[in-house]
Amino acid sequence: MGIQFRQETFRDDFTFRNSETAIRRFPFPFDKDTYMYAVNIEPHTAGPKGSVFEHPIDVDEHYASEMADRALVLKEDPLRCQSLPHMTLAGWDLLELLMESMSTSYPEHFTLERNGDQWHWINRPLDINDRFTFGDIATLPYGPMEYITRQAQGDFCLLDQRDGNLWMDAGIVTTQADWSLDFDIGMNFMEWHGPVPLAHQLGVFERALKFMLNLRQGSPTRRLNWTMTVNPRLDTSPENYHKWGKDRTTLTLENIGNKLHLRVELQSFFRLPRSNAIVFPIRCYLIKLEELVTVPKWGRRLHRVLQTLPPELVDYKGLSRFRDTAVEWLSKYDDGAETSPGGWPD
Repeated sequence: MGIQFRQETFRDDFTFRNSETAIRRFPFPFDKDTYMYAVNIEPHTAGPKGSVFEHPIDVDEHYASEMADRALVLKEDPLRCQSLPHMTLAGWDLLELLMESMSTSYPEHFTLERNGDQWHWINRPLDINDRFTFGDIATLPYGPMEYITRQAQGDFCLLDQRDGNLWMDAGIVTTQADWSLDFDIGMNFMEWHGPVPLAHQLGVFERALKFMLNLRQGSPTRRLNWTMTVNPRLDTSPENYHKWGKDRTTLTLENIGNKLHLRVELQSFFRLPRSNAIVFPIRCYLIKLEELVTVPKWGRRLHRVLQTLPPELVDYKGLSRFRDTAVEWLSKYDDGAETSPGGWPD
C-alpha cells in the first residue's frame, strides 16, 4: 500500500495538516521538562518501526507537497541551491546515498537499478523515470546534488573537511529556520554557528566539531533541534522575512493553538565515501499546538519547557513576542502530573 501522500500547501492558504499517524510519529524534542542547548548527538541507528528514525532518510505523507514547495522556492530564488566547484564529487556521493536509502526503505515508491555506471532511477510519487551515467553531469538535468535533493525532504548541507575544520561549501536550503545559505556558503563550522547564545560559553560547539571531524563512514549520527513558527510555513528564510516576520504579530490567545507550530529539525550527519565530505541533512517537521496537545505528555512538557526557557534562548529562537501567550494557552493542558523520561508518547 505504501505511504498515502497528502496534497497540501505551506504558504498562502496553509492547508498543511498532520494525520493521526503523523502526530504520533512526530519527533518531539524534549526528553525532560526543561531545556538547555546541548550537543545531544547519538548514533543514527534504526529506531522503532513507523518512527522518523526507522530509516536513514525519512519519507512521510508530506513528501509530494514539500517537493512542490521546494520547486517554488528555487524558481523564485535559485541561490538557495549552491555548490562550490570542488564539491561536485560530494554531490555524486549524496546522490548515491539518497537513492540507495530511499529505494531500499521505500521500494514501492522508489527504484534504483545499476549496471556499472549506467543508473536507472524511478521516483513514482513525482513521476520521474531517468537513466543517467553516474559521474557524468551532462546526463542529468541538474548537478547531482540539486537533482536528488529536489526529490528529498529537508535541507542538505555538504561540508568539506580541511584545515581541522568543516566548511559549508555546498547545499540546498529552502526549509530553514531563519538562516541563509547564500550568507553562510564558504564559512567554517564556528563561523556559521556564531549567532547561537550560551552554547559557545558552554563549549558545545568545540565538542561538536571534534566529534564530527572524527565521524566514520557507515556510522552516521543525529540530533534534534527546535524552534517555533507561526503558520505551517516551511520557508522561513531571512531572504523572505518580509513575508513571514509579520506573522508573529498576529497571534492571540484565541488563535495560537491553530497558528503556532513547534518546528523540529532532525539533523543527521553522514560521512561520504569518495569525497570524504560530510552531508548534514536537516529535516523539518511541523506540528501545531492543537495537534501536539492530543498527546497529553507533550502538552504538559511543552508548557514546562517554554515556561522555564532561559531568556537568551527565548530571544535567539524568536519567541519573545508570543512565548507568554503560548505558556498561558498550554497551561490548561498541564495538570501537574509527572512526565515519563524521553520524548515518545506514553
